[in-house]
Amino acid sequence: MHPGLAELLRLLELEQLEINLFRGVSRDIGSPQVFGGQVLGQGLRAAYGTVEAGRVAHSLHAYFLRRGDFNAPIVYFVDRSRDGASFTSRRVTAIQHGEQIFHMSASFQVAQPGVEHQIAMPDVPPPESLRESDPAPKAALEAMPEKARRQYASARPFEFRMVERGDPTQPKNAPPLQHIWMRAIDRLPDDDVLHRCLLAYVSDFFLLDTATLPHGTSFLKPTLVMASIDHALWFHRTLRVDDWLLYAMESPSASGARGFARASVFARDGRLVASAAQEGLVRSRKDS
Repeated sequence: MHPGLAELLRLLELEQLEINLFRGVSRDIGSPQVFGGQVLGQGLRAAYGTVEAGRVAHSLHAYFLRRGDFNAPIVYFVDRSRDGASFTSRRVTAIQHGEQIFHMSASFQVAQPGVEHQIAMPDVPPPESLRESDPAPKAALEAMPEKARRQYASARPFEFRMVERGDPTQPKNAPPLQHIWMRAIDRLPDDDVLHRCLLAYVSDFFLLDTATLPHGTSFLKPTLVMASIDHALWFHRTLRVDDWLLYAMESPSASGARGFARASVFARDGRLVASAAQEGLVRSRKDS
């Protein structure tokens, strides 16, 4: 298996310390703190570790409270809030250095039939017609801070193909919309739990960046402070992250030093498999 993807799968293999208590390690991907998607994926995996087999996650709602330290383990405590006939509720708290860094509520459901409808997938070029978005051009890599440069140059577990391509080192004002095809770099086991945890991981890429597009700035600008505040994810239908998924993002609003973005995730065959939303800190460093 691709080394970057194999490493990510190892990150999702939590150690069970006690009933309802799990421990995970981190990977430095070049960001100043633990990547939020990693904590989302590990938190969901911890919750799954306490849920009856056959119940699938249909939603999660999380808050990032403090920066995670990737040099120290993260302990996840799962509160078994409720086990009902159809639904299971869990609350996960991530602890590091004696402090909460993250908490999440997740809900699981027994598979049940019901009414069905969905919005249509946007009409965008197929992924085969787009060039790979990694690695970044040499000039862009040289202009990045050292940690960001390591992130772009490392063996990424996912590949991304952008419909609207821009240069984050020279951002220009653009509509607050992004369409990005994404998939795991290699084939994965037929494990629905794994695919949902990996979607939680990758859903933290690019989403908040959408709120910067109308303002001619990007996460690479040293004058810009960006940090995720919360993250929500709804799973609508079965999915595979090793098949192409279209991440269709928009940012309806930015105000009060916060940017808001939401997204739909479509399978290659047009099925709406998930939805996501995120609010984050977006402000000039002089105001921080």
